This record gives sequence, C-alpha cells and structure tokens, in this order.
Amino acid sequence: MMALNIIILAAGKGTRMHSNTPKVLHEIGGQSILAHVINCAKALNPSKIIVVYGYGGEFVREAFPHENISWVNQAEQLGTGHAVQQALPFLDADAQSLVMLGDVPLVDVAACKTLIEQANTKLAILSFNKADPAGYGRILRADNQNVTAIVEHKDATAAQRNIVEVNTGIMAMPNSHLTKWLSQLTNNNAQGEYYLTDIVALAVQQGVEVVAEITDDEWSVTGINSKTDLSTIERVYQKRTAEKLLLQGVTLKDPARLDVRGSLSCGRDVEIDVNCVFEGNVTLSDNVKIAANCVIKNATIKAGVQIAPFTHIDDTEIGENSRIGPFARLRPGTKLAADTHIGNFVELKNSQVDVGSKINHLSYVGDTTVGKQVNIGAGTITCNYDGANKFRTVIEDGAFIGSDSQLVAPVTIGKNATIAAGSTITRDAPADALTFCRAKEQKTIVGWKRPVKIKK
Repeated sequence: MMALNIIILAAGKGTRMHSNTPKVLHEIGGQSILAHVINCAKALNPSKIIVVYGYGGEFVREAFPHENISWVNQAEQLGTGHAVQQALPFLDADAQSLVMLGDVPLVDVAACKTLIEQANTKLAILSFNKADPAGYGRILRADNQNVTAIVEHKDATAAQRNIVEVNTGIMAMPNSHLTKWLSQLTNNNAQGEYYLTDIVALAVQQGVEVVAEITDDEWSVTGINSKTDLSTIERVYQKRTAEKLLLQGVTLKDPARLDVRGSLSCGRDVEIDVNCVFEGNVTLSDNVKIAANCVIKNATIKAGVQIAPFTHIDDTEIGENSRIGPFARLRPGTKLAADTHIGNFVELKNSQVDVGSKINHLSYVGDTTVGKQVNIGAGTITCNYDGANKFRTVIEDGAFIGSDSQLVAPVTIGKNATIAAGSTITRDAPADALTFCRAKEQKTIVGWKRPVKIKK
C-alpha cells in the first residue's frame, strides 16, 4: 500500500455566509467545519496532511496550532485545479493523494477508505445521485458505464444537465498521475478557472481507468455555503449523535432536542431530558439523570448524580450520588465529593466540597475549601475578593453556617463550629463554638417616614 497524502481544499471565502469569519471556521457540533474534515483525514493515517487556505489567511492557520499540517496559501482563487497545484511542492512522488473539501464536515471515513483502496493505479472519485443536480458537476459515463469525464454545470449541455449523478469533489489517485495531469490543465471554460475535474478526461485520454463510487449518504458529501446550510447540517449532525447515544442505551426524552458540542461519554442507564447542551468533553457515569434545560461543559459527573433543571456546570467534577440544582451554577475549578447537595440559585467557583456537605439555597461560595458534613445556610457569601486580590476561605468538617452570613476571606471556620445567622465573620472562628457578629441590640425609630419621590 502506498503512502497517503491528503490535500484539503479550504480557500473559499464563503460569500453567502455573510460573515467576516472564514467559512471553514464556522462550527458544527462545537467544532469548526474544517476541524471535522481534519479529524476524518487523521483517521485515515496519512503520512502528510496539506491544507490549502486562502480567505481568512492566518486566522485559519492559527485555529489549529497543535495539528501537524502543511499549510499552503492560495493567494488567487483560480479554481480547484489551481488550488491543488499549490500543494504540488509538498506531495511525495511515490505516494497517492486523497483530495478532500474543507467545507464538507460530515465526510465519511469509510467512503474515503474505499477510494484510497482503488487509487493505487486508478483515478477514483466519489459521486452521488441528486434529485436536483443544479450547480453540480455531472458524471459522464460511456455505454459500458465507464466514467469518461466530469462536466461542470455551467459548461454542460441541456442533455448533460439532465444527468443526476454528480461529483462530490472528493477523489484519490497516484501522485505520479496527479503531477502530470495538473501540468496539463487549462482554463478554457465558462468560469475561466482551472478545474480539478478536468483530470478525469485527461486520465481517460491516457488510458488510466476512472472509477466512480456512488454514496447513498448525501449528507456526508454536502458542502456548507450559507447559514441555512450550516443550520441544516447542524441538525443532521445532532440527529446522528442522538442516534448513537440511543443505540448505546442512553434515554433521551426527545432526541430532536439535544445538542452535543464536543464529546459526550455515557455509562449505563443515563437519562437526559430536553434542551440540554453538552460542550467540550463531558462524562456521565452510570445512572446519572440530567433534567431539562441544563448546560454542561467539560465536566465529569459520577454515578447516581441527579442534575435538576436549568443548571449550568463548567469545568467541574461531581461525586457519586450528589444532587445539584435547580438553577445552580458550578464554575471552573469546582470539585464536589460524594453525596453533596447544591441547591437552587447557588453559585460555586474554584471550590472543593467534601462528602455529605450541603449548600442548598441562594449562596455564593468562591475560592473555598468545604469539609465533610458542612451545612451552609441560605444567603451565605464567601467574600473572596478585596478589589485587587483573591483570598481563600476554609470551612472545616461539621461546621454550620447560619443564613445570611458573610465570611470575609482569608478566614477559617473551625471543626463543628456554628456561625449564627446574619453574622459577618472577619476573623477565624474556633472549633466547637458559636460565633456571631451582630449589632448589640435591635432598635426601632417610632414615627420614621420613608423618603418620597420629589415631583419635578
């Protein structure tokens, strides 16, 4: 088997996107269109990936700082043949090339492998039958069904435009042939461009067999040229993701109302309600239940956890059998041990909460270490920021923090300490004792009148 070079054509501007963002950097399922194509390319184990870019310039390159890619700038947009010509200096003479398109995110690995297997001596192209083929290059076949040429829509005759088998733009061939054919391309056509598809006619003239593999999966070869295309392919991607989860045994209350924008790994008996969004890398262990309208990003959620509706979780680890939400927000750096309870309108940031502790209502806990079996009452705030620096609060095992308390960091609340409701704690509170800080007595001012709004 010859070594494989992959050429990805990603230079198009995407005028119909009406966006300053290069077309290939718009996202499907939380990844750029081009990232999907690159991931497919890597799955084919090539010796080299070459991306031909143009519009957007360095923004496209900078989006992939860690990929082992040879980047080629197509400064002038003179057609697909011209684009591949720019990649010639990077091709290995004794290898074969697979040409892919940077705006086709659902490209299928298996279909590409089929082309590669046939391309040792042949020119192999991927085609499909389209009910409305307008705008696509038509596959021309001889009476014996051998492929003889691809004719672009604008250059096709009326009879040729009735052909429904169309070119996808994905093709494979030996580099020894490709190098020769690229040097023979001309731009004598309606567009004045160098068409890569013209190599089909050149191959036929030179006695090289041309084979066309017809795919039944039209979405896998559909390019994105507009925001309408983008939204359509997004839903196709999400539907396919949902189908995979269902096959794995995940319960989805409505597969049409799920968005996975990254990777989602699920254990057994996981349940996900409607309108949930998963971003980055999310792991849900056995028996996790996610209620409706949750957004979860870069999180590890362990077995038996229940997430109530409208909860937002970001860069967080949640221990076994914990209960979270509703309307909770867990921000980056949060780590919860087993059997923790985080309730409605509670926000945590960069905090660690140990086994069995509860923060059930209307509290902000930031930059805090919470021990085991701690109860934090409603309205508690850890005051971690003095306007310039962040400080840490430590609440030791068994502590009880009364409602409407403020813990001004840096401060430590000792083991089994109790903080009376309504206290503002600025110094360490000792273990096994009640600490409070309130006005000495309650006062009432008789006859006091509220201010009234001055009429203008």
